[in-house]
Formats: sequence, structure tokens, C-alpha cells
Amino acid sequence: MPKASGKSFKFESEKSIRNDFLETIKYEGGRQKVTLGYPEFNAVCPFSGLPDIGTLTIEYIPKRTVVELKSLKYYLVSFRNVGIYQEKATDRIHSDLKKLLKPEAIKITLLYNTRGGIEAMCEAGEI
Repeated sequence: MPKASGKSFKFESEKSIRNDFLETIKYEGGRQKVTLGYPEFNAVCPFSGLPDIGTLTIEYIPKRTVVELKSLKYYLVSFRNVGIYQEKATDRIHSDLKKLLKPEAIKITLLYNTRGGIEAMCEAGEI
């Protein structure tokens, strides 16, 4: 793992992400798109050691299951002290939820707060 330059706080590795917290609920409805918003996503930039904070949007079309929301919240909070690049965090969430839900389609969008005058948005998957 890269070491943050300058002053930094201790951060954890990706092994600390708790995808085992995720749970599902059986879905029996018709075809629909589910959109979940989480404006409190945060992790740590492993380059600078500073927090990366952003708004996460999860869009998916369920087949047989939907994600249980409290379990999703615990999973997302587990990123809080993890040193992970923005693109990798987006990819990791996409991968974990796609594996868990096996949806018809899934898209993850993470819009990070502006830092250094640059706004960053990462997207994985498509609807």
C-alpha cells in the first residue's frame, strides 16, 4: 500500500471492508429500477492520507433479491478508515453488490466533494 506524504492519520487496508455485513431480502415484485443515495460516503486517500467524502448512488434492477438497507449502511461505514483510491472504492462497491444481488443490471456512481478545485466522479456498471 502506498504511504501518504506529509502528515497523516493511520488508515486501514482494504481487508477491513466488511462485505460480510451485507444481507439481502427476497424480491418478488415486477421489473423496476431501485435507486439508493448515500451522501455520507467516506474513505481515506492513501496518497495524501486525507478523507475522501462523497455522495454514493446505487442503481440496480433486481432479479430475486434487494439489499437490506441497515446492512448496506454498516458495509459502507466500514470504508470510513480504509486507505483506498476513489476509482477502486467505486469498483469495490460495484463488485460486492453485483456478487451479492446478481441483479439484471447495476450502476454505482460516486461523486466526491471538490478537492483542490477538482470535482471527481467515478462510475462502474450501467443500467
